[in-house]
Amino acid sequence: MILIGMFDSPFVRRVAVSLNVLGMSFEHRDWSVGKDFDRIREFNPLGRVPTLVIDDGNPLMESSAILDYIDQRAGPERALLPPAGVPRREALRLMAVATGAAEKGILQVYESVFRPEEKRHWPWLERCRLQTFAALDLLEAEAGARHGRFLVGEHLTQADITVACVMRFLTDAVAVKRDPSDYPALSALGARCESLPAFRDAAAVFEAPRSV
Repeated sequence: MILIGMFDSPFVRRVAVSLNVLGMSFEHRDWSVGKDFDRIREFNPLGRVPTLVIDDGNPLMESSAILDYIDQRAGPERALLPPAGVPRREALRLMAVATGAAEKGILQVYESVFRPEEKRHWPWLERCRLQTFAALDLLEAEAGARHGRFLVGEHLTQADITVACVMRFLTDAVAVKRDPSDYPALSALGARCESLPAFRDAAAVFEAPRSV
């Protein structure tokens, strides 16, 4: 399999970490949607990442669809998303909140990259920040309620992977932490996840956080 996209994207990284956790080997194409847009479009007409080229040569697009394929390939006993019931709904809920926060963070980064400061839509940016912080507040409460355990059940699930990848992105690319004591439960969860080989082998490198 070939995974296309840079690990500074939380969506690419959560796919890479999931593949690592499940012991599925892949070739990584460290391509940017900016400078490598045309190369990415050879596999994905939208030029978006992540794109996973599976063994039969077909490309899968959009991280949730890719993760569904990975889980099916792993089988129900090893799948990273709980199979049914309350655990599955809770994992999906937390993942939706986290990916929503990541999307708002990405929009803030894009605004700082592509629009001069005097032309930025500040009310819209403030709404994005409000949505990002609201999502993190909810995730902090959920992580705090688990008292150092994983977010769903007693084992690492896709909820932990997604939340940890998003938290790393928002901390290092968007600088969401307003104070070192912000989000202690999320920070602890992130640190625990980042210490795992599956995360270290898909390390994300960020430029200085964007100021918007």
